[in-house]
Amino acid sequence: MSKVVLDESRSDESTKGHISKILISWAVASIIGMSLVWFVLGPHLPPGTMTDQAAGQQFDIKFVSTLAVPVLFFVWFFFGYSIMKWRVRPGEDPLAGGANIRGNSKAQGTWYILTTVIVLGMAVYGTYFLVVPAGAGGGEGASPIWTPATKNMLQVQVIAQQWRFTYRWPQFGGMETTSLELPLNTEIQFNVTSLDVIHDFWAYQLGVKADANPDYNNIAFAKTQQTGRFVVRCDELCGIWHGAMYNYGNVVSQSQFQTWATNMEKQNAAVTKLLPKYATTYTPSYSGAGGGYYNTATDPNASL
Repeated sequence: MSKVVLDESRSDESTKGHISKILISWAVASIIGMSLVWFVLGPHLPPGTMTDQAAGQQFDIKFVSTLAVPVLFFVWFFFGYSIMKWRVRPGEDPLAGGANIRGNSKAQGTWYILTTVIVLGMAVYGTYFLVVPAGAGGGEGASPIWTPATKNMLQVQVIAQQWRFTYRWPQFGGMETTSLELPLNTEIQFNVTSLDVIHDFWAYQLGVKADANPDYNNIAFAKTQQTGRFVVRCDELCGIWHGAMYNYGNVVSQSQFQTWATNMEKQNAAVTKLLPKYATTYTPSYSGAGGGYYNTATDPNASL
């Protein structure tokens, strides 16, 4: 029989001593790590703070990332301590039986309670912040349940089609533009629809993402709070040129927006008359990309 050599010094230390070492080192590292995530990494996390929706999403990511640090560190520290303290050393028999370990009801109970509190707490947190910022930047359908407190909103209709986005402005004569300019410190209501297949309006830096479905008005909200440029992309596979379906927009001062919108309304006046009357959805002609999307011959809302 092989001789089993055990390091007796490894069994001298009590279980409480092991736990204390793990918990103390874990707590110190967790405090440092959580502080770095919250104060250093947090302000740079996506999607930024260009709108209240984006800022809310950034806060959520920062909050969850900070909470994940102690969980991750506990796994790392326990694993590392186990390898250093209880690994098989030279001269020991790896097949030798270890100590008879029994379940610990206190440890098990603490684990059950802690994990239950975390899961239910995150569910309550997520539900609350889904309601407070009016749908968390996602499309809420044609009849939103959660709406902003203010009724003074800028209406922007997002029209998706293979393979571009255009925008109509009912408060500026129903004109249609290929660029998206938004005023600062303004609540925006995005009315998202499609003229052909299913698309998705994804304004990443605005924290807004809403499916664009044909013959359906999908509403999303966001309040601008920082000037800058943002990207609009289609986030639903919509055909061969899906990857090229994007454009850019800008959040500008209110005076700049008013100047832009007024000028665009005048410049597009002749073209606007050829469009169907502004409506939440339109009847597509299915004539393919490049024009002819509004079937004015059959659309009951058409007005030449």
